[in-house]
Amino acid sequence: MSGYKTSAELKQDAKDMLRGRWKDAVLMNLIPSLIVLVAVLVVVVTVVVLSEMWSTGTVPMDDDGGGGGGNSGLGGIFSTLITTGISYAFLDAYRNHDYTFRPLKDAFRVFSKQYFLPVFFIYFLTSVFTFLWGLLLVIPGIIKAIAYSQAYFIYKDYVDRPDPQPISALNCITESRMLMDGHKMRYFTLQLSYLGWILVGALTLGIGFLWINPYITATNTAFYNDLVHGPFVDSDTGWEASTPSQNDRDFENFDF
Repeated sequence: MSGYKTSAELKQDAKDMLRGRWKDAVLMNLIPSLIVLVAVLVVVVTVVVLSEMWSTGTVPMDDDGGGGGGNSGLGGIFSTLITTGISYAFLDAYRNHDYTFRPLKDAFRVFSKQYFLPVFFIYFLTSVFTFLWGLLLVIPGIIKAIAYSQAYFIYKDYVDRPDPQPISALNCITESRMLMDGHKMRYFTLQLSYLGWILVGALTLGIGFLWINPYITATNTAFYNDLVHGPFVDSDTGWEASTPSQNDRDFENFDF
């Protein structure tokens, strides 16, 4: 799309931003990478155990007949919150070349009064809406997940302005849909380009994700930073927030 960067350019932006900062970036991503590592190990061990038990005619199950989905769900929420905080730090680094990463503080940035509840509600609502669309067919669910993908960044840009603007989780999702109009395929192809790296991470039993996660997160952050230099641009902040009256109209016309 004219005026916007290609996937290759976004990836180069990510490499440029991370240059000289890889140590701090890896430290920030240590927790989500460990979650991925544990998940990979659990899958491997589960497959081995199930294979053994299958050969003897018995298959182990949880007390509720499930496979520990509740724990994996909590891990997914926690990983998303951590990754969102890291994305916020990366966005600050893109916009301020003098920004210094604070690995522990940045990784847990979302766990603060300013961010936690709104980010959690965005996660909850996008998960529910994506699930409901996914009940129709897989493709509508994927399309909506892509449309909602910028909601976390939009919330940050509202509350971090010199004149903070209140905005609800629903309105963040609505504005994400608006912002992604015409850009969903561009975002989708960007995500597909990570498949090779994800395979490498899996083959290294998750260890490679210590470096792969920062690269993917930084590139996705570069995508948003590039995206808001379209019709929503503000010469000072890089973001032009809607007025409260516009937010009200967005809410009234909300279409998940």
